Amino acid sequence: MIRRQVLVNYGASLEAIETPVPQLKDGEVLLKVSHCGLCHSDLHLIEGHFDLGDGRKLDIRDGRQLPFTPGHEICGTIEGHGPSVMGIAKGGKLYAVYPWIGCGACWRCERGEEHLCDEMSHIGIHRDGGFASHVVVPHPRYLIDAEGIEPEIAGTYMCSGLTAYSALRKALADANQGPLLIMGFGGVGFMALELAQSLSNRDVVVADLDEKKREAAEARGAVLAIDPSSAESRRMLKNAMGRMAAAIDFVGSSSSLEFAQSTLGRGGSVVVVGLMGGGISLGVPMFPLRQLSIVGSFVGSLLEARALIGLVRQKSVRPIPVTVMPLAAANEAIMALREGRVLGRTVLRP
Repeated sequence: MIRRQVLVNYGASLEAIETPVPQLKDGEVLLKVSHCGLCHSDLHLIEGHFDLGDGRKLDIRDGRQLPFTPGHEICGTIEGHGPSVMGIAKGGKLYAVYPWIGCGACWRCERGEEHLCDEMSHIGIHRDGGFASHVVVPHPRYLIDAEGIEPEIAGTYMCSGLTAYSALRKALADANQGPLLIMGFGGVGFMALELAQSLSNRDVVVADLDEKKREAAEARGAVLAIDPSSAESRRMLKNAMGRMAAAIDFVGSSSSLEFAQSTLGRGGSVVVVGLMGGGISLGVPMFPLRQLSIVGSFVGSLLEARALIGLVRQKSVRPIPVTVMPLAAANEAIMALREGRVLGRTVLRP
């Protein structure tokens, strides 16, 4: 039997159930889950919508049947596999699961951009995920060797780590010499700071409303950590660091994006990652006059995921703080994340 924490009704608490182990189809792999991270996007999935601002909501309830098992930051060991699966052995080796699966046949998938496929089949988003004792992975190519990485952190690199890594690659391309601003120091922002220091020698500034998170950012190497809600924050930042070359918005709200773009110099770019919601109004002439770019970034490719795990296995990236909780405490973990009480990442262990 598979033990699961499942969504039965949108907006409600998860419930514990048990289901039979499914008959594995051709190419499928059954993974025994070691750990599964809790991501902020899991909250949106549970609520069933994204906030678009001005009272508008993006309904995301289609594409899955209830009861549904969330969780997409998964690592574990192989428990079994279907026909035609070759070259993998049961047990032992730890794997991280790339969950951002596409159709495998369109031009985006052929370019290695499955995460951008219009026919999404993401684990923990569209197909049952890792808030369970076991998870079915549709093909072994989505398993990335994570041997040597602590199991409580390995799965988190497949979303928070990959999201930060891909966003940084976009931002650092525009921040060749100048400083980088990180908006929001949750799990993904924390990961971004560690990765930025591994991938470049640029000065990194962190902006967060929470004083403890700002203190943690400076302790981890940020040259400056500011409160974006302070009336003096923009002036203080400009006096201390000048204009930012690029910013990454891991919050994704009206106020965070407005603040991020306001700190940029000419030719600067904001990479928007967060999904908190809202809208922004900016005069069209500002784009050419400032040569301003606002770019969205959604997780990352399978190739990027493999490259990131390679960096981590080389011990060139420090792990972020992780709080491990039992799978049965999923609702408690969700509430802590919703209330902003998590520093780093919360990870569930079956």
